[in-house]
Amino acid sequence: MSASVLFDAPGPKARVRNVIYTVVGFAALLGGIAWVILRLNEKGEFDPALWDIFNYAGIRQNILDALLATLKVFALAGVFSLVFAVFLCVARLSDHKPVRWVAVAFIDLFRSIPLLITIFALWVGILGSLTPFWALVVGLTIYNGCVQAEVLRAGINAVPKGQKEAAYAIGLRKSQVMTLVLFPQAIRSMLPTIISQLVVTLKDTSLGFMILYPELLHSARLIANNTPVNGVYPFVQTVAVFGAIYIGLCLILSWIATWIEKRGRRAKTGIKVASAKEPAASEVAQASGTTVLTVPDPRGETIVDTTPDSSS
Repeated sequence: MSASVLFDAPGPKARVRNVIYTVVGFAALLGGIAWVILRLNEKGEFDPALWDIFNYAGIRQNILDALLATLKVFALAGVFSLVFAVFLCVARLSDHKPVRWVAVAFIDLFRSIPLLITIFALWVGILGSLTPFWALVVGLTIYNGCVQAEVLRAGINAVPKGQKEAAYAIGLRKSQVMTLVLFPQAIRSMLPTIISQLVVTLKDTSLGFMILYPELLHSARLIANNTPVNGVYPFVQTVAVFGAIYIGLCLILSWIATWIEKRGRRAKTGIKVASAKEPAASEVAQASGTTVLTVPDPRGETIVDTTPDSSS
């Protein structure tokens, strides 16, 4: 059945209304964009001199260094948070109540505390003297690890129970069931959510400017506050350039997620079951004095039909 069962198909009047709403909404959006552009033009924000500051080698090098610093934190925090999430998820699903209670308390605690407070607390020395780099990495790892652990737990709970029971039935241990049966399917099914949380991790690296870590937002603030042009500070230009950098990074992550998902679908649909050949059956049939008739099956298998040999 091609029609949706959740709502009725729109009639002629409803379709006309939908077209009108679409046109009005699009016109309002264009009007808002035009108004913003006109306001910025009135304030001289499109002056080429304000944009020319990004052609200086020193500023470009500063942006490149900030980008590398951001990617370094993101790479470590992303990997560590996923590894940490696996351990938290296993503890969260443990059969031992004390372990499960500790995991639940830890996850709920750090999901409730604002990430900035966690990072700042690590920086001021709760766990000893941490540099801004490691305070940011550890804070992002703890928070995003807790979130990713809940994502993995939801994926594992979505796996049909029959698969886990079948794995136990063939003699697999619990660790093998988790690593060979449950986690692969959970990761595959929850991959879009996992990538979305990694995008959040990337954007949360901007909190490093609060603890003086030289990431992108810290670099943007320095450029906007220290490079006036004819008495005008390039705040709008800096926001546009650095916003485009963040958007580009997030689009790259989304593209990687889409590529991985498509590759997984191709691998799943490309699996073919090879037809089993049974030469022993035909040999036994011939030895017993029966006629062997081999019939090609449309599915690519071989059907062996044995009928008694009348001559014998």
